[in-house]
Amino acid sequence: MTKIRTTHAGSLIRPAELTPYLEAIEEGLPYDEAAFEPKLAAAVAGVVKHQADTGLDVIDDGEYGKASWITYFYDRVSGMEKREVPLDANNTLPAGLDREAFAEYYEGHDDVQSSEVTKASDDLAHGEHAAGTESMGTGWQWVCTSPLTYDPAAVHRDIASFKRALADADVTEGFLPVVAPASAFWLANEYYDSDDDFVFALADALHTEYKLIVDAGLYLQVDDAVLWHQFGTMRLRGKSAADYRAWAEVRVAALNRALAGIPADRVRYHVCCGSWHGAHAFDPELREVIDLVLRVNAGYYLFEQATPRHEHEWVMWKDIKLADDKVLVPGVVTHHTPVVEHPELVAQRLVRMAEIVGPERVMGGTDCGFAQNSLTKRVPEWTQWAKLESLVEGARLASERV
Repeated sequence: MTKIRTTHAGSLIRPAELTPYLEAIEEGLPYDEAAFEPKLAAAVAGVVKHQADTGLDVIDDGEYGKASWITYFYDRVSGMEKREVPLDANNTLPAGLDREAFAEYYEGHDDVQSSEVTKASDDLAHGEHAAGTESMGTGWQWVCTSPLTYDPAAVHRDIASFKRALADADVTEGFLPVVAPASAFWLANEYYDSDDDFVFALADALHTEYKLIVDAGLYLQVDDAVLWHQFGTMRLRGKSAADYRAWAEVRVAALNRALAGIPADRVRYHVCCGSWHGAHAFDPELREVIDLVLRVNAGYYLFEQATPRHEHEWVMWKDIKLADDKVLVPGVVTHHTPVVEHPELVAQRLVRMAEIVGPERVMGGTDCGFAQNSLTKRVPEWTQWAKLESLVEGARLASERV
């Protein structure tokens, strides 16, 4: 029997005791590092053990050392400064046809979002977690004003605490998520001569982080929520498919530059279509961007497939010639709903993929993370773990059938 292995997309709900420290880091405020580091190490040890006890095969640190999947990077590079700016719908959220078609829904949705977060989460880079669509006071804009240089201190800390936790839990396979150049999105450039130069400078800074993670014996997961979603944003703004592809090709090239010298079989590339909680009726099809996704020098490709807007897309893999050394990691449970998927449904989703590409080239995953920043809970915490348990059980059933 070939075992279909399991993993997830990375971010897990942060423990309450870490939130004040992560908010302070996000805001650039002083905090007690001596108190934070042992609490972080203990929390990472706990979440690693919980994942291992759940039966997941390839696990991470829950991104517990990061305030946000995007903004963590800004804290690790020099050459950036924060500026307070007025907030409106144009600078808090990527534009999209859904937000135009369902404006009344999103007005209420965004009001709820803004009432649930503090000023610490009004950072522009939180996207949907900033304030609402009309009004809205002030937030923060990160601006590049001098050469970007990566400071590895925080990633060294994350690697060390994670590897200790893996050893204590007797787990051999772990990954750390990082941001892609395309998804370092809510940034302004005032230093580099062109947008392309800026994107490649981001890639060069990120390369330092990427290589340190892989050199430590861990898998690298590159998170890219913008590459796919941006197609819809550019359509809304009157741009053509050619305009989008020109934009995207630069960012794929930049990511591959950031991955230079890193073996593809140590890289996981995660894409989603801006998978926030809200109406989705106009997402671009994965088929429209999959050739760009597969150009990334990765061994594993993670993508949405449990959400009802994208589940139908599994059939496209019948028409795609996938290289023999590539592994598909479809989302077979979603972070989007508190309803816990039945293991039988998870098994069906995995079996149909395994029948196309082979069971050894499929892993079970999640559509996206359960907590993209320290203040987010996509679902109740018990639901997060129940979904991961269902993922593991569904993969066991699927393994028996293929």
